[in-house]
Amino acid sequence: MIMSALRNQSTSFTPLLRGEAELLHGWLRDSDSSRMLRDVAVIVVGAGLYGAAMGWWRAPEQALFVAIKFPLIILLTTLGNALLNAMLAPLLGLNITVRQSLHAVLMSFTIAAAILGAFAPLAAFMVWNAPPLTPGATHSAAYLFIKLVHVVVIAFAGIVGTGRLFQLLTNLARGNKSVARRVVFAWLAGNLLFGSQLSWVLRPFIGAPHLPVQFLRPDIAFQGNFYENVFNTICDLLFN
Repeated sequence: MIMSALRNQSTSFTPLLRGEAELLHGWLRDSDSSRMLRDVAVIVVGAGLYGAAMGWWRAPEQALFVAIKFPLIILLTTLGNALLNAMLAPLLGLNITVRQSLHAVLMSFTIAAAILGAFAPLAAFMVWNAPPLTPGATHSAAYLFIKLVHVVVIAFAGIVGTGRLFQLLTNLARGNKSVARRVVFAWLAGNLLFGSQLSWVLRPFIGAPHLPVQFLRPDIAFQGNFYENVFNTICDLLFN
């Protein structure tokens, strides 16, 4: 069904990637379930491919688990941030409905997923050429570097996806770029904060070689946080 939706979608995907404000405004005004299905399909395929590349270094089973979890995280982040963004936008000078917020966030993550799908072969190539993931590899430079590369690529995709909404938000704000800029930064902060912490709760992604392959780690899901882990990884890579 997903691939059929991608093949049969008559509306061009190019205007979304270009951030064409007038057309995207029309999409928000006239919701189309087939177009939203297309966006969900792109997220499932693009994020799924990148997730598989992340997990493959640990094991084929981990690749399958991450290919399922990564799109799920994006879709859950879309739902959560649609509500948050619909509340933030009026406070920043832009009146939009929850439905418009949901569609706008979905479009931004669709762009992000398309970027991640494009990066998936590069991520797979990096993993293919990496040393084996042995039990002691979690403190190796290769493990730390690859983990940070994934963080940077995912953050880059998210920033570009949200940034592409600037022209649309300017259009919705009747040409007020100041309002659109405030909304973009607020939405971007919400996306990164909520999405990153949700990904921490739903880990593992690369997986630790001294632990069994798991879909979730229920015993340590709420220990620590994403930002602490990234900071420690940078310190270990630079100073150890």
